[in-house]
Amino acid sequence: MSGFEELMKKKAVALKYDAQKNGAPVIVASGMGYMAEKITEAAMEAGVPVYEDDSLATLLSQMKLGAAIPQELYQAVVDIYIYFLGFVPEGIPEEQERSGIPEQDESKGTR
Repeated sequence: MSGFEELMKKKAVALKYDAQKNGAPVIVASGMGYMAEKITEAAMEAGVPVYEDDSLATLLSQMKLGAAIPQELYQAVVDIYIYFLGFVPEGIPEEQERSGIPEQDESKGTR
């Protein structure tokens, strides 16, 4: 397979989750080939974790920008978010990174 064919097989989808605005993560960027590479590069430069899953990217890339992910994909996306909860990008102090993650309070759930 040529380099061009390999490039065209690449897919990338960026999700954003804001519990105050949406009940589920929404698609904020999606692309194939060159655009997929640019989406991935932008995420990495911004310190956003990148997770590779071709099957999930294929499903999500068929959705419109701004669309919430379907319920059928909640568990797959939740598993990815859980995987990255401990992720701390280089150069970001741990206390700043963790400020957006609720701490566990065993007696009351999250706080």
